[in-house]
Amino acid sequence: MRFSASIAVYIALLSTTVAADANPSAPLSSQQILPNNFKPPQVFRNTNLLRNINLEKGYVRETVNVVIENIDSKPQSSYYIPFGADVIDKVGGLEARDKKNPGPFFKTEVVEYDPYSPTQFFRINLPQSLAPKSQLTLSNSYHILSALSPLPSKIAQQDKQYLLYTFSTYTPSAYPTLKQKTKLKLPTTDIPDVNGGNPDRQGSTFTYGPYNDLIPPGALEPASVRYEFTKPIIHATLLERDLEISHWGGNLATEERYWLTNQGAQLKENFNRVQWAATQYYSPPTSALRSLNVPLKVGSLNPYFTDDIGNVSTSRFRSNKKEANLELKPRYPVFGGWNYSFRIGWDADLRHFLRTLKTPEGGHVLKVPFLEGPKMGEGISYGKVEVRVILPEGARNVRFETEVPLVAVEETVHKTFLDTVGRTTLKLTAMNVVDETRDKPLIVTYDYPFSAAFRKPITIFLGVMAVFITAWGIGRLDVSIGKQT
Repeated sequence: MRFSASIAVYIALLSTTVAADANPSAPLSSQQILPNNFKPPQVFRNTNLLRNINLEKGYVRETVNVVIENIDSKPQSSYYIPFGADVIDKVGGLEARDKKNPGPFFKTEVVEYDPYSPTQFFRINLPQSLAPKSQLTLSNSYHILSALSPLPSKIAQQDKQYLLYTFSTYTPSAYPTLKQKTKLKLPTTDIPDVNGGNPDRQGSTFTYGPYNDLIPPGALEPASVRYEFTKPIIHATLLERDLEISHWGGNLATEERYWLTNQGAQLKENFNRVQWAATQYYSPPTSALRSLNVPLKVGSLNPYFTDDIGNVSTSRFRSNKKEANLELKPRYPVFGGWNYSFRIGWDADLRHFLRTLKTPEGGHVLKVPFLEGPKMGEGISYGKVEVRVILPEGARNVRFETEVPLVAVEETVHKTFLDTVGRTTLKLTAMNVVDETRDKPLIVTYDYPFSAAFRKPITIFLGVMAVFITAWGIGRLDVSIGKQT
């Protein structure tokens, strides 16, 4: 089975708002397997469609606003969006809602009918069936990772970097479209190559269409643009984020571990350190990653920055009553194809994130950002994000809620110093995440009985008493070798 079919299981919930039930460790697979002769029923028609493609960051962001009409004789509630098999495993954050009546996002899921098919589908489940001849303005948004290719793929150390993006001027659709238009927003006016579509240009924006002729389902019109983007294309293949709660210390300890790579153009010659040092005085545009800026919550303290070698001293932490900011500078510039792994951490006052409920069970509500991390103008994408919320020992009845689409939820036990049974840990996994997810809340509720709060002090007391009793017992032993009188 091809890779895209196997990875589809992991992105089956990329557009589902998740709220845990009583057993958050239950699997969250919602992938629907359909017959191999499946075709989306032709029950809808796109009467008017506007597609916006934004290339201002190191990944592709698309928003599609479409007026759909039910042309069937029965109410319909399932709308399908097609993606190529080579693209669907790169799609993340698919959200759909009624544009005219903003409210909760609609439920979406991946459907698969043939693992070898060149086309796969997302299905949008409308909250209410659309009556015959009725219309709905649907707004879909998503991002696509690793869709930009540097061209040329190798450049000199101080050369400009150009990216190639290939797409269809016709919006891929499972239904006929009466009228549509595509707008492409670029970060620069330095655009040497534009192929296909004959667009209208206004500065850095290209408009394809409007196309007023009936466009059949699945129709494609290839086009491409090559544009200047002399910035790093930052991608984290993996981010591990730990949030450790201490009731006794009143502290929220955060640690994030990154495996970064630059997906930009590689160097065609060896790295020239002298040339790089000379550019530090006037900071010209470069495709290398120089530094990372990490905004933190106000009141954060005790930050640290380490990598595989040890502590990295090239960091700066600024904190006041209005902001807290951690500036990181890697040990070396990260050019295209280079990797850099590191970890950062900091502490925060737990009172700003935790609320105690007046319940007999000792209920608590924790509200923290699902994702923090660097905030860069060129954007950052994450292939996989693992968030662990390490609760106090004795916490139970754990529930959570987040708007971030998840692919896996697991409840485990984490043991540290002086623990007896270990700490309840909630592990959440998301795929194909971007920096726009920053600060989306993660709400965790749990019960922490009054008796559980004294588990550790009692453990320490009993341990100390055991040491004294053991020492006293040993002291009472007669270990002399002389003859007793």
